[in-house]
Amino acid sequence: MASNVDSAIPPHTHAAASMEVPLKTSAPPPEYATRGAGGSKKHAVVDVFFRVVLFATSVAGIILLVTSKQTKLIPVAPGIAVSRAAKFNNSPAHIYLLAALCTAALYGIITGLISVFASSKLKFHFVILDSLLLGIMASATGAAGGVSYIGLKGNSHSRWNKICNLYDSYCLHVGASVLLSLIAATTLLLLVWINVHALSKKIARR
Repeated sequence: MASNVDSAIPPHTHAAASMEVPLKTSAPPPEYATRGAGGSKKHAVVDVFFRVVLFATSVAGIILLVTSKQTKLIPVAPGIAVSRAAKFNNSPAHIYLLAALCTAALYGIITGLISVFASSKLKFHFVILDSLLLGIMASATGAAGGVSYIGLKGNSHSRWNKICNLYDSYCLHVGASVLLSLIAATTLLLLVWINVHALSKKIARR
């Protein structure tokens, strides 16, 4: 009797029932979404941390550069000395560095606040803006570093005398500011890298 019932069932009904099995088992495991959410949260924390570092190093570089002023008595003849002041705004390269550091500080604090709630589309814009500011900071650091090196070592071929043997405090402030701007540029490079990495993982997940 049972064999007659089985034979009465059309064969396409058995095929439809068997096709339901892979559909049920092909669903992604529930911990996959949890792992993705945890990775996004970790990335957000790292992103905010680096933007705080960018802000802090830029502000410290601004303070050191603005306060880099020193006045010395320079002997010009036996028994005659002239008061000369060394300031950062005597060099266009240092003014450019100050403008770049101010931009980086403002950018770091604004994007640090926005980054907490940033979407994938906004992070893509962050990559573009981070790369643009990285180019500005790198060029400003290179220009200011070149001028500072001449002040430290001089250039005998161009007859540019070194000044850091006279203005030691001034050169120390400017050198520390250039170093901090280099750290800020490196931080921007890391921000570009981690955001591109996070975006590539989200694209691969789709």
